[in-house]
Amino acid sequence: MTEIIMSQTPPILHGPSEKERKYDRQLRLWAANGQAALESANILLLNSGPGAVGAETLKNLVLPGIGRFAIYDEAHVGEADLGVNFFLDDSCLGKSRSQSLTELIVELNPDVQGTWYPNEDVKTVEPLLSGSQVFTAIIYTHPIRPDQLELLEAYGREHKTPLVAIHSAGFYSYFQINLPGTFPVVDTHPDATATTDLRLLNPWPELAAFAEDMTKDIDALDNYEHGHLPYVTILLHYLKEWKVEHGKYPASYKEKAAFRELVKSKARPSDPEGVHENFLEGADAVMQTVVPLSLPSGLKEVFEYQHTDPVEQKSGFWIIADAVKKFYEEHQCLPLRGNLPDMKAQSKVYIQLQGIYKTKARKDAAEILQIVQATPGGEHVDPVEVDLFCKNAAFVKLINATGGWGSEITRADRLKSAAAAMCDEPDELDPQIPFAPSLLPIYLALQASTTTTPSTTPPSADPPAALTADDLLLSIAERVPGADAKARVEEAAGEVARAEGAELHNVAALTGGMVAQELIKIVTKQYIPIDNTCVYDGIHSRCQVLRL
Repeated sequence: MTEIIMSQTPPILHGPSEKERKYDRQLRLWAANGQAALESANILLLNSGPGAVGAETLKNLVLPGIGRFAIYDEAHVGEADLGVNFFLDDSCLGKSRSQSLTELIVELNPDVQGTWYPNEDVKTVEPLLSGSQVFTAIIYTHPIRPDQLELLEAYGREHKTPLVAIHSAGFYSYFQINLPGTFPVVDTHPDATATTDLRLLNPWPELAAFAEDMTKDIDALDNYEHGHLPYVTILLHYLKEWKVEHGKYPASYKEKAAFRELVKSKARPSDPEGVHENFLEGADAVMQTVVPLSLPSGLKEVFEYQHTDPVEQKSGFWIIADAVKKFYEEHQCLPLRGNLPDMKAQSKVYIQLQGIYKTKARKDAAEILQIVQATPGGEHVDPVEVDLFCKNAAFVKLINATGGWGSEITRADRLKSAAAAMCDEPDELDPQIPFAPSLLPIYLALQASTTTTPSTTPPSADPPAALTADDLLLSIAERVPGADAKARVEEAAGEVARAEGAELHNVAALTGGMVAQELIKIVTKQYIPIDNTCVYDGIHSRCQVLRL
């Protein structure tokens, strides 16, 4: 008897691990594979200027658990640092700022390893970048010396490493992401309501047969069966009738509205249980689901992209993308995602319908996998990557890194075009559109503050005189002729000159949070990072993304 009871004892259930409990909320955002990518990351921060925004960025990467980080900061902690940097205290005065920041930031998360430079072994940036250590991403803060920036950009080109520049001064800040070439994102996490793909206007044979079988005697069904038809079958049935009567499916808003009312009218209000909810669900879903097949703009950009790097072309992403393109050209549709929204139906019927969608999705993915494996190099592509691409094909995004290295002419042209389009007053625009002035003047003023020499500085002055608004406007005019005449550019230059390069901790903290968020997207290759510059206006609490 004892043996029988023991054999029936259920297995011991193990709760979440310590790591799962610690990172529970973020695992819900980017899952275990995203967390693994984060934990394998090695981030370099080249900190200069006041340095608060760099420390805040690193804090927001250490807390979610990046693997390693390194800080290169040639400054020593002074009194001014204590007023703006939360991670420094009186005991740090006179010490290396990189060492002090590293020692205090690693306390936030014992899972993270941190190192600091310069130290006894590494005195300058060059040996740090030429060693065996490979960095996942590099962050640097302005102002930065031109020779150091040149080394960082050379490293980024060689190792295909993203660079993120940050500049914070007074109430203004911006950060700029330089990606090494194209940056495709498959796992973009689209809104759940946007992922519904029922193929109501293009049902495949199994789905059409299922709907026909469920609704062939729809008016003769009893109230229970009539009230538990999945709305997919209801819509397919009445779409078929509509096409017979009108010669085509409803296309315009007016036609869809009429079709929606038709579906509502077919509910049975005389039923003691009330109007059948499944028909109301179907009517509500008409506008979203009765849509023709089309190629999303993001995927169209992927299909039309011209490769300039042969190594890039042989990557798993592009092999899968080419296979999906061939699939689309043959079938004039994308692989089915396979998900089915909740709807009122009998459990067994819903499961059967769900199985039809999942089977079709698996069949499409298997066909694309076959194309991939027949492509040179495709035999090394993980089938899991193919499956993920197929599920997210409609939402794939290609970030082109328009401000990448070696494209200064292009960036200068973009800058001039954006400056020419700036408006100072609402009456320059359509009065029906709310006026939201461009934040490009802030970017221009901040950038000028790092490349301008004060006009009042004697050759031997130490420290140099502070920049004036006129100095900044003169520098802006040299880069973007005519921009200095804009009232908002003058206003931004005045504020940047007033700040004299000082950082405000609250602006640095907010900016650091935004930068860390974008870096997490890049490291995990999930969600959609900005392309390519984000400017923040702390006076009006606004931010804007600019492609410069």
